[in-house]
This record gives sequence, C-alpha cells and structure tokens, in this order.
Amino acid sequence: MSSSPQQLTTALDALDRAFAREAPFPVEGCTFCYPEEDLAELSGPLHLISDDVVTSVAMEVPSHWDDFPRLYRRLTPRIIRPVVAGRFDVDENLIASRLLQAGWTTWDEPLADALRDVWSAWWTATLHTHPSPVPARETLSLITVATNSLRPWLDRWAATRTPAADAHLADLVDDVMFEFEITDLRMGFYNEYHATEELLGWLLTEARGRIDDARLNDPGLLAHYLAAFPGRSGLGPGARGLGTTS
Repeated sequence: MSSSPQQLTTALDALDRAFAREAPFPVEGCTFCYPEEDLAELSGPLHLISDDVVTSVAMEVPSHWDDFPRLYRRLTPRIIRPVVAGRFDVDENLIASRLLQAGWTTWDEPLADALRDVWSAWWTATLHTHPSPVPARETLSLITVATNSLRPWLDRWAATRTPAADAHLADLVDDVMFEFEITDLRMGFYNEYHATEELLGWLLTEARGRIDDARLNDPGLLAHYLAAFPGRSGLGPGARGLGTTS
C-alpha cells in the first residue's frame, strides 16, 4: 500500500486529469475590480493564469462573475493543489464556503468524485504528518463544511493511532479550549456548520484517553454540553473523570 503522501499526490494528479475537460470560456465579470486583461487571462489556458489572479478569484464574492460556478469549477485544480500544500493565501474556511456556493457536489460525477478523493487523501496525510502543511483544524474545517459532515472525519481520526494524529489532537484541543471556544464552535467562512455537539461529545468520550488536558475536566464543560443538548442523557464510560478538577 502506498504511503499517505503518495496517496495524496495520486489524488491531486487525478484531480488535474478530471478537470482537464473544463475548456476555456469567455469570462465576464466586474470590470471595476478586474481589468480587461484579467478577464482575458481568465478566458485563456488554465496554466497561463497567474497565481495572483487565481488567488483573487478564489476569494471573490460570486456576484462579481457572470458565471461563477463555471469559473470556480475550471479553477478548482489551481486552487486546491496550493491549498493542500499550505501555500495559498486564502483562508481555508473561505475556500470551503466558495466551493459550496459553486455547488461542487452537483458537478459532473468524475469532477465531484475527484474532489472527494482529495478530501479523503488529504485528511489521511494530515493525520500521519505533524506538523502538517495545513493545521489539522483548518483541514478538518474545510472538508467538514465542503461535505456537510464532521463525523466521518472524526471516526478516521479515532481510528488513526499515530504519534502525529495524537499531536494534532493536542493542538486542536489547545486551540478550541482557548476561552472555551468549543462551546460555540462554527466552521466555514459564513459559519455554515455548527460543530460543537459532535466535536465536544467526541472529545469528551472517544478521544478523551488520548488527551492530557485538564481543561476537559472542567465541570462547566460537561454542564454546558448537557444543557445545550438535552437529548444527551450522558456521555458513557469514556467520560469518566468529568466533573472533577485535577
């Protein structure tokens, strides 16, 4: 079996091949923000579009373009490859939100499947590499918002028992426990995904034995969880020690 970095490289190469069918088309948009030379560049061969123009389009609001979904779809390989490498100067949450606005899950099956393969390979590579090019929290946020699903990625994390995965877990907890952000944690540039219930429940149970962070024993944290999600009568044996201080 190939290593996780090799799997990610394979997925990215497959993404390039899948999207190569996206032919150039005349791009029309806001001429106040984008001069004619930029529009002409966007209408030409993909490899000749400058990195600066790709970056600008990646963060731009959809209303700036006559056909935003088609434009974003065509630029997807030029956006995703540097994002995954941690070399793209656009917030990962914004990329996730723009992909949703572009309707990526409705694209032709080979295109959508190629992106799904990248999400899977990227997450696996992240869990096996610490530090990773993109912090685990940012990767998790992008793929969660893009797929409208957090639990499968947490399950993958729970099943990955590597020093790198544990180090990412410690980083995540340290991040989301600052000022107890975990009690109202939202993902996506427009806060599309409310992650608190799934992530907090997971941290307090399945992941608890892998984390040495006394803040997770804060009595107020469990109280908040049970008050915010009254359908949860308890957290099971994995929550032993909660409600006590250390």
